[in-house]
Amino acid sequence: MKKFNVVIVGGGSTFTPGLLKGMCSRKDTFPIKRLVMYDIDANRQQKIGEFAKILLKEEYPEVHFSYTTDKAKAFTEDIDFVLCQMRTGGYAMREKDEKVPLSMGLIGQETCGPGGFAYGMRSIGDMIELVNDVRAKSKDAWILNYTNPAAIVAVALKEVFPKDNRILNICDQPENLLRSYGKLLGVHERDFEPVYFGLNHFGWFTNLYDTEGNDLLPELRKKILDGGFRPADAEQRDQSWLDTYAMVEQIVRDFPDYLPNTYLQYYLYPDQVLKKLNPDFTRTNEVQAGREKRVFKDCALAVEAGTAKDCDVVQNDAHGEFILFVAESIAYNKGNNFIVILKNDGLVSNLPEDAMVEVAASITANGPRPFAVGEIPTFYKGLIEAQYAYEKLTVEAYLEKSYGKALQALTLNRTVVSAAQARKVLDALIDANKGYWPELN
Repeated sequence: MKKFNVVIVGGGSTFTPGLLKGMCSRKDTFPIKRLVMYDIDANRQQKIGEFAKILLKEEYPEVHFSYTTDKAKAFTEDIDFVLCQMRTGGYAMREKDEKVPLSMGLIGQETCGPGGFAYGMRSIGDMIELVNDVRAKSKDAWILNYTNPAAIVAVALKEVFPKDNRILNICDQPENLLRSYGKLLGVHERDFEPVYFGLNHFGWFTNLYDTEGNDLLPELRKKILDGGFRPADAEQRDQSWLDTYAMVEQIVRDFPDYLPNTYLQYYLYPDQVLKKLNPDFTRTNEVQAGREKRVFKDCALAVEAGTAKDCDVVQNDAHGEFILFVAESIAYNKGNNFIVILKNDGLVSNLPEDAMVEVAASITANGPRPFAVGEIPTFYKGLIEAQYAYEKLTVEAYLEKSYGKALQALTLNRTVVSAAQARKVLDALIDANKGYWPELN
C-alpha cells in the first residue's frame, strides 16, 4: 500500500491535534510516509509541533515528521496532499472582523456578513500564493482547503486557476451536521446519503437517505421540532455554538421544507441574532478563553510529561477526521460521498452556471463526481442568487481593486442591506485591514 507525503498548512491551529490524532487512528487506511506542518506563526506552531513529536513517536513512529516556517522546506516535488487550514491575520484580525461591524449595529461573525467579507478579502491573496507555491514544486498534489472562508476563496480560485482540477474546497459544517443528525437518529454519519444544495454556509438538506433508501429527513424534522437540536459534540462546544445549533429549531419551524445549515441564522434572523451578540466579548474572545487555552495547556502538559497518553487535547474530531476520509477517497478511488464546493455547470439547473455551489459528490481519484439537484424553489433560488452575487462582487473587488464593487457586495449582503451602512462599515474595515487588502480605488 502506497504511503503518502502530507503537508498541513496552518500547523499552529488548535484543530491540528485532532487532525494528528485522526492520522494515527487511520494509519492502516491512509498510511503516511512524511508529514510536515507549516505555519508562518512559529510560536503557535511550536506548541502543537512539540506535542506532535510525542504523539507520533508513541502512536505513529514510522512517520517522518517535521514542522517549519520555511515554505521551501514544506513544499517539495513529491507532495501528495496539502491540507489547508490557515487563518490570514490570526485571531487579532478575526476579532476586528467581529467587533467592527458590531460597533455599527451589524452582525459581527467571522464568515458571514461584513466580517466574512473582510476575512475573504484577506484570504484570497494568501490562497493564490499557496496554490502557486505548491504548483511550483508539484503539479499533481491535491490541495484540500477546508477552513478558509471557503465560499469567497472558491470563487476566487475558480477565476484564477480555472483549469486546476486538483483544488478541492470543502467545509466541515455539513459533516458536523451529519454527525449531529446521526446522534439524534442513532445512525452513523457515513451511512447517510444526503441530498444538499446551496453555497458554502448557505445551504439546505432536502433528503437524508439511509442505507436502505428510506428518507429520514421527515423523522429528523419532527425530532428537532419536538426536542430542539444540539451538536453531536455538545460537551466540547462553547456556549455560542450551542446557541447557534438551537436556532435550527426556529428556522425549521418557519421554513419546514428542508433542514438548514446553521449559518443561515445570520441571514434569516439578523436582528434577532444581533441582540444575542456581545460586542465586547465575541466568539474570538470565547475561543481564546476556552478552546485555545485548553488545547495549548494540554499540549504543554503532554510535552512536560513526555507522553500523550491520557491527553485530553483533541476537541471536535470531526474537523480533523473528515478531511482524512476525503483524502482516502481520493487516494484509493473509493468514491465516497461528501458535500463539496464545485462550479455549478447545471447541477442546480436554475442557478448561474458559474456559481460555486455546495452539493453532494462522489469523491474519486479523478476528482468529484457531483450529484445534480435539478430546479430549486423560488425562495431558495432568490436567496442564493443574491448571496452568490455578493461573493462574486467581493472577488471582483479584490482582483480589480474596486471600491465600488466592494460597496455593491456589502449592500447586497442580507446582514447589511443599507447602502449607507455598507459604506460606513466598508470604510472602517479598510482602515482595520491595512496591509492585508489591496488598496481599493
